[in-house]
Amino acid sequence: MKCKEVFERGIQFHHYCNTAYPLRPNSLAQYELHDDQEIYELVKRNIEAQDELCLYVHVPFCQSRCKFCEYVVMNNPSETDPDVYVEHLLKEIELYREIIKDKPIVGYDLGGGTPAYLSVENLRRITESIRKFNLQDGMYLSVETTPVIAANDPEKIKAIRELGYNRISMGFQTVSPKLLESLGREGSEFIYEKAVQNIRKAGFDRLNIDLMYGFLNQSDEDFANTIRYTIAMDPEFITLYRNRYKGTLLEAESQGVTLYKVNRQYDIAYRLLKQAGYVANNGKNTFSRIPGDLGTSSYLTKRVVEATSYVGFGLGAQSFVGNYLAYNLGCVDHKLEKYLKATEEGKLPINDIADMPVSEVRAKAISVMFYFGFISMKAYQKRFHEDFREIYASQIRFLTDSGLMEFVDDDTFMLTDYGAAHLYGIIPLFYSERSIIEMFNMSDRWLNDKKGEEIYLEKYDRKAFDAPSVAVDLLVFNHDRTKILLIKRADHPFVNRMALPGGFYKPTDDNLEFAATRELMEETSVFVKVTEKNLVKVTSTKNRDPRGWVISVAYALELDESKVKPVANSDALFATWVDVAALQKEKMAFDHYDVIQYVLRTKASSPEMAQ
Repeated sequence: MKCKEVFERGIQFHHYCNTAYPLRPNSLAQYELHDDQEIYELVKRNIEAQDELCLYVHVPFCQSRCKFCEYVVMNNPSETDPDVYVEHLLKEIELYREIIKDKPIVGYDLGGGTPAYLSVENLRRITESIRKFNLQDGMYLSVETTPVIAANDPEKIKAIRELGYNRISMGFQTVSPKLLESLGREGSEFIYEKAVQNIRKAGFDRLNIDLMYGFLNQSDEDFANTIRYTIAMDPEFITLYRNRYKGTLLEAESQGVTLYKVNRQYDIAYRLLKQAGYVANNGKNTFSRIPGDLGTSSYLTKRVVEATSYVGFGLGAQSFVGNYLAYNLGCVDHKLEKYLKATEEGKLPINDIADMPVSEVRAKAISVMFYFGFISMKAYQKRFHEDFREIYASQIRFLTDSGLMEFVDDDTFMLTDYGAAHLYGIIPLFYSERSIIEMFNMSDRWLNDKKGEEIYLEKYDRKAFDAPSVAVDLLVFNHDRTKILLIKRADHPFVNRMALPGGFYKPTDDNLEFAATRELMEETSVFVKVTEKNLVKVTSTKNRDPRGWVISVAYALELDESKVKPVANSDALFATWVDVAALQKEKMAFDHYDVIQYVLRTKASSPEMAQ
């Protein structure tokens, strides 16, 4: 399958084509083992083959399950569940200690859920058990808390620091009271500020605050205010998490959120964080204000950059070691019983484990590497003992020719600004052949632009615009008017339809011609000054736009096709020259097909020529 086809489908299926691989829980069923002895031998063989490992401990408890949560968190745990859980978690750790022995451990995270939900005594027992492994010097031991716990239990936060954890992560997610309520999450500015004070008093000098974006009910203004507020808290690191929808209570809303909105909100955050001195390379979601510090834990840094194998302990925890990918018991039902029984019987508490071919191992490792926005040639060589440039020659050629990625040095293949906005089309290029077919099959069944538009319009605030609104549309022809420059829309309404470049007139625009010039540049990267001479049509029909009454002012130009290479920006997925004779009314947005035919029929306009 051609790279362009895979890339375009990934863009359309962006809620699923992210750094989480594979696409579905049962995607790798054909490679799974089910015999206990075979499973043990596979685990032992792959762990012993590693030069070093990372460890992760999962705590499946929270005060309540947030609607955006995709992780293994127990619903309504009893008062005794945490103590019982830790007892059996320690048994699992001991089972793996017999295999791991003194192998160097280069990263360790205590995550969840909410680790700080546990008692200090249980946190101490877990930490002491992990410290019996061969932990390497200089590691950042990372732990997670919630603002409510950090604000209300300062002694616990102090105890966690004394246990040796030197990086702490806390999720604000948003400071919008309305959005917090809709997500089922507790928070307020008082709680946030008290939490940060207690974390600082405990001695933490590496604080990360998590923020989320890309919610259907989240406005750009709300998100920008959250960014500004978080910057004022002065954490060392700020991490942006896009709401991934897959496997969450909000999954039904996913098609109402376009990639355009996701990228727009990321750009808002990137600009504000950069102005405040927080740095991240293209595509990376953790921003650091400490020079030379990536801002992530040793565990995450090693597993992302170098694809270092990791073993996950706890309910539903994931392990990716050598050629196997495994999920512990509880990954499906989020219940303790089977996990407790397995560890009590001295069995590795694995729910499913896949002995993957190298094509799947590569796909998993590279998908995770894009969490940082680049691929290291040396790290890939070390992990797979092969040359990345040879294995992925066609993908590299497509990505570099399209301006999506570039080699910034001999080792680093990195996303460009343009590539960061199209990451979800890039990642599938490195999927296995099986997974690419799966992506097309899933998207054929699930994608429904009409349904997405209905979800979007249900939450659309018409009062955000004056009535009527005014928009500009650009008809850009080649010299003999056999071709026209079109975009593919990235946002609702008419998402994924071909359309004329254009958009709303803004209060900051000097006039409509300025707006037309700006929109042409923003959506296609073509700069030509539009004047009154190019005006060809005004359309005032009220039903042309499902959002409300929008008056359209159309302008026509002729440009030298050979000198114009359009590149999509702003709210356009693609910009390209299209044969006029090939246009189909049902595949175009708004009334744009009729406008084009009107201009061609009347030979309207006295167009300026491109310079």
